[in-house]
Amino acid sequence: MSVRFSLRVNNDLDLTALEGLAIAAESSGIDQLWVSNDLMLRSAPVLLGALFQKTSRLHLGIGIMNPYSVHPAELAMIAATLQEVSGGRFLLGLGAGSGEFLSWIGIDQQRPLTDTRTALRSIRALLAGDRPIDVDGTGAGWQRDAYLRLTPTHVPIYIGAMSPRMLAFAGAEADGVLALLFPPEHYTTASDIVAAGAAEAGRSASDYDMPACVWLSLDEDREAADRALALKLAYYGAAFSPYLLARAGLTPADFTPALDALREGDEDAAVRAVTPQMLSLGISGDPDAVVARCRELMRRGATHLSFGPPLGPDPVAAIEMLGRRVLSELRSPA
Repeated sequence: MSVRFSLRVNNDLDLTALEGLAIAAESSGIDQLWVSNDLMLRSAPVLLGALFQKTSRLHLGIGIMNPYSVHPAELAMIAATLQEVSGGRFLLGLGAGSGEFLSWIGIDQQRPLTDTRTALRSIRALLAGDRPIDVDGTGAGWQRDAYLRLTPTHVPIYIGAMSPRMLAFAGAEADGVLALLFPPEHYTTASDIVAAGAAEAGRSASDYDMPACVWLSLDEDREAADRALALKLAYYGAAFSPYLLARAGLTPADFTPALDALREGDEDAAVRAVTPQMLSLGISGDPDAVVARCRELMRRGATHLSFGPPLGPDPVAAIEMLGRRVLSELRSPA
């Protein structure tokens, strides 16, 4: 079975760090690198513009942008321009975004699914050289002059999805699906929902790309790898979707002790508060442990594995080790 690989990193990293990661990823045989666009951090479109100058083969994506803080017209402008700058290597991640983050800037996310669907259709129309007038049938306010004054282009659009309804919509209309999986073995459930949405729309699995998006922490020292993942879980765990956590028998409240310890500046206590059950939400350990967990995902049908931060105590070293010790194993028969 042919397998593709991608990485996901955060936009809290500076350009020098990201350039090192991108160069390491391209050298390690990674197919895609996604940079997040979380609010109040660095601008992913600007970062990608620089990273395209440092790479020649790697496809780079923004994962994700939302249609609330950036209008779909500007999303289409960004997508078309980055596709032109990159020579066709750009990928656009689109989703409703975090309601909590949007509240920081006074935006009320009322219709996440409807607004994401409308944005996808509008961006597609604009990139194709069309006018997205009333694209969702509700009189969205597009006028006859709302069209891109650029050569039509195609940009693959991946939908960031976690809820069943968003997953089904992604299967029905998107080029790809970015579904963060907690635990990784949730891939089977999520992929079935996406496939059902695709089938209802008359599409097949070959019409979209669904990477198995997992958190990875890799190091020869398994305890060091576990610690890096534990700190990530301590920070984000309480904000996870209850629906996803329930798949692993957890609730957001289970992460409160770890988060409280982090707030007090006690990383050791935070790590101790992260149980093995919580740690199983990601993949961590030495290369052999990571290979074994990834092979399980492949047995569940995954043909594209996407690894997200922390990646390891030393992210660049982890990416290099990923290429040498993990991807080479996964590309060969079990």
